Amino acid sequence: MGKLMATVRISNAASGLVVIDPQEAGTQGLSDAAPNIDTAVVEVAGGHLAWSLLGAHASPVAVLDDVARAQDWVWGLYGEAAAIALAEGSQRDVATSPAMPDLAAAARRLAFTLWAQRWWPASVLDGIPPLDADLLERDIAALVEQCDLLGIEENLTVDRVPETLGRAEDYALAAGAATATAPGGLVLARGIGGSDWRRYPAGLIDASDSAVSWELRRTGGRTVVMVNVVAAPGLRPPVPAHLQPHATVRAGDDTTEVELNLLGDNWFGEVAAPDGAGPALTIDIHVPGFGPTGAAGGDTRAMVRTLARRRLVRATSAIAIDDPDAPLLAEIAAAAADTDF
Repeated sequence: MGKLMATVRISNAASGLVVIDPQEAGTQGLSDAAPNIDTAVVEVAGGHLAWSLLGAHASPVAVLDDVARAQDWVWGLYGEAAAIALAEGSQRDVATSPAMPDLAAAARRLAFTLWAQRWWPASVLDGIPPLDADLLERDIAALVEQCDLLGIEENLTVDRVPETLGRAEDYALAAGAATATAPGGLVLARGIGGSDWRRYPAGLIDASDSAVSWELRRTGGRTVVMVNVVAAPGLRPPVPAHLQPHATVRAGDDTTEVELNLLGDNWFGEVAAPDGAGPALTIDIHVPGFGPTGAAGGDTRAMVRTLARRRLVRATSAIAIDDPDAPLLAEIAAAAADTDF
């Protein structure tokens, strides 16, 4: 693999951190405290590295909180000129290339694998199979060993709900509307949509943008909102109480919240409608205290799904083993089992 030439900008952030930013398309926002769902991150000695999976840049953005510790690997990823400028405390652009391109490729591949462990858009509704957790762990362990110079913590963990993988035919309720209790009464409004993947752990909610459905009903002298959310592929009870998802139902400035319970392959909840509830109702699915507030764009989610599908197609082809974008073991297995979806 040849060396990748790039220009990096070394600068001091207002927070006291030092940022090494390749001047390439797609790196915007990668040094932010709350990165988007297409951001792949690796924690390394002295800071962290970040790539945008949807950007075209090969070199990562580095955010450093300990420059002295980071000096052990900066030269390997960015080259000697960048390491010298960092040691001097210079804030300037440096034309450089990785002194250890194999390390740079392995670091990028590790970042993607860690991203897949958290953000892979598994969905029964969209036909994207989940990745096997054990195979992902094997990929991660091998890549951590290849990236030893980066000082990566061996105890990498991810917020994830334990799962038992199943077949698509096991999900008979997956595309159903919010009718789990089959109540009578008058349906006043209904809607369908998705959720912000950052608001709950991996393996809890189907990643489709049609996984959330709701109905506003008038029944028994009450107006209620019924919320139905398709569970992630293979999710089986029990789910720990602290990971139980909630739905915030919003009508204008009025909100109400309901805890969702797993019924078959759906999460379901019913709550008295907030004042002014109507067709413009919005539903926010989240685990209390988990993730940032504010919506993650649906366009980004759509592009992530496209990326996942493209990688699954490539996983059925012969790819050079030294290709940094070669399929993971978990992707190869998922592609082989894709007929079940």
